[in-house]
Amino acid sequence: MSQERSLSAAPIGVDRQYVTIGIASETIAIAVAQVQEVLDVQPFIRIPNMPAVVRGMIDVRRRAIPVFDLRLKFGLSATEETPQTRIVVLDLIRDGSLRRVGILADRVFEVTELDQTNVDPPPDIGMTWQSQAVVGLGRRNGALVIVLDVNSLFDAHDLPPALSAAPSPTLIPQSGG
Repeated sequence: MSQERSLSAAPIGVDRQYVTIGIASETIAIAVAQVQEVLDVQPFIRIPNMPAVVRGMIDVRRRAIPVFDLRLKFGLSATEETPQTRIVVLDLIRDGSLRRVGILADRVFEVTELDQTNVDPPPDIGMTWQSQAVVGLGRRNGALVIVLDVNSLFDAHDLPPALSAAPSPTLIPQSGG
């Protein structure tokens, strides 16, 4: 019997485990259920006319996946690779399809629970947040942590259908009889 993977994410604030990463001086939390793996930086292949926010494509177990520079996505300067720079491979749900992408992180801290199970909504400061993907603020060891909904992080311009469509796990041929 084949295993099916749900194509819906858990509601924000329900997840208790997060992968915390560093982007510039900020700590960002991503639900561990969406993180597939963390890789050392490897050479990128650039495709002509690729959006600027896409650093390039990498090969992960014979699958080409796009790697996004999260610093550029957040309006910061491009990531300068250091020994701590990592690629975080994520599974996203876009238009009912599973998409696998990578994001560059300046550093990866840990898999952890936040101090409280509730994530506070972004404060009302009289303006719209730059990113619809910032779902709120949590706390880790008393410090504020930005909690992201990675399903909302990328728009159609960033993530064209052919760029990162991943086959559904239920469609992968099974070996044997």
